[in-house]
Amino acid sequence: MKPNKLPLDSQLCFSLYAASIAVNRTYKPMLDPLGLTYPQYLVLSTLWEQDGLPVSSIADRLSLESSTITPLVKRLEAAGLLTRERNPKDERQVIVSLTAKGRSLNEKTVCLTDALLERSGLTPDQLTKLNGQVRELRDALAGS
Repeated sequence: MKPNKLPLDSQLCFSLYAASIAVNRTYKPMLDPLGLTYPQYLVLSTLWEQDGLPVSSIADRLSLESSTITPLVKRLEAAGLLTRERNPKDERQVIVSLTAKGRSLNEKTVCLTDALLERSGLTPDQLTKLNGQVRELRDALAGS
């Protein structure tokens, strides 16, 4: 077997991992006062795009397992940010919907993008292009 000769900083997987941690650290001081973790923010973001989704759809959107989403949803429900109800057409499905309090947090998280732009030093166009490239990579790897 051929040993890995690339230094860690030259490995894309490490750069993406470290960048993800850096983004989380950038967001944390703004999410903490809202009582949110980054994964909870992602669940809410999914519901801000489309409210009233089954847990399985949220999991699919975030590329996670339903078993990972369920505890996040339960904590968000306990915080009064969303509700869970069994789908009357299919009792196996749990439908997750935002409360008014959950919807109102959307406006309070707009500052996350502003902070990312400011801290990164990128222009909005540069950040959009980078995001597109990362999504293309994700989609290519997911399709293989």
